[in-house]
Amino acid sequence: MAKNSQPPPTAGVTKVTRDPPASEPGVDWFSADSCARKITDWVVPQCATPGLPTFHRLTMNPKRKVLLVDDHELVRLGVRTSCSELFDMPIEWYEAQTLQDAVRTYAQTPDIDAVLLDLNLADCKGLQGLRMFLQAHPKARVAVFSGTQDEFVVRQARARGAVGYIGKGGVASQLREGLSSLLWPSGPAGLRSSSAGLFPRMPASAMYDRVAELGPRHLEILELVLSGCTNQEISHSTKLSLGTVKNYVSSLLLALDVRSRAHLISLFR
Repeated sequence: MAKNSQPPPTAGVTKVTRDPPASEPGVDWFSADSCARKITDWVVPQCATPGLPTFHRLTMNPKRKVLLVDDHELVRLGVRTSCSELFDMPIEWYEAQTLQDAVRTYAQTPDIDAVLLDLNLADCKGLQGLRMFLQAHPKARVAVFSGTQDEFVVRQARARGAVGYIGKGGVASQLREGLSSLLWPSGPAGLRSSSAGLFPRMPASAMYDRVAELGPRHLEILELVLSGCTNQEISHSTKLSLGTVKNYVSSLLLALDVRSRAHLISLFR
């Protein structure tokens, strides 16, 4: 073998290192910036697979895990069927029928990417479920999944920590768009997604200036009223006496200048 000749590279192994180029004298070849450039210049091209977008090549675990919390089996089946995959990546669904089951499932399942949470479950009503879930798992990405489209409920969900509000009443394409925005808020590399679908657009209203002046307990009662709860159900949910609940509801009607419970609900539709 000639003195300066090089042995042939090992079969199946791609050499991804080189000496510093002459055009870059004095560069610290082992600095963080240089290492990042080496990864971009050589490692990424070597990982390239023809026909696959960059996002697929570089994602170590493309599967996304979503916890669906809803007490209706047909709803869960429809969601799973409509969104079995997004961007050609499989969605691994986990299910819970009650809030208690949801809290336990999230704790026992690592790396859940998002939670779709119905507002009315057997063991909780309204946004209390959102509050309780986030108390148990404050880092969870929870989107409300509900047929309720009351503007007050949407605003309160956002204020209480929900990262999205996805309606049940839309078509399958809207559900897929909302779930895509939830899982990829900035859009996966090379693919389009938008965070605009995370919350419905709501016009400004003088009514919400009055709502903003209400105290925490009044807001809790208002949210339950708008969710369709009776005074008895509100009493059970809040642990307040029935007479106290009636007083709160009456003071809400007075503060918001509405004639009746039905009138109040109609203003937020």
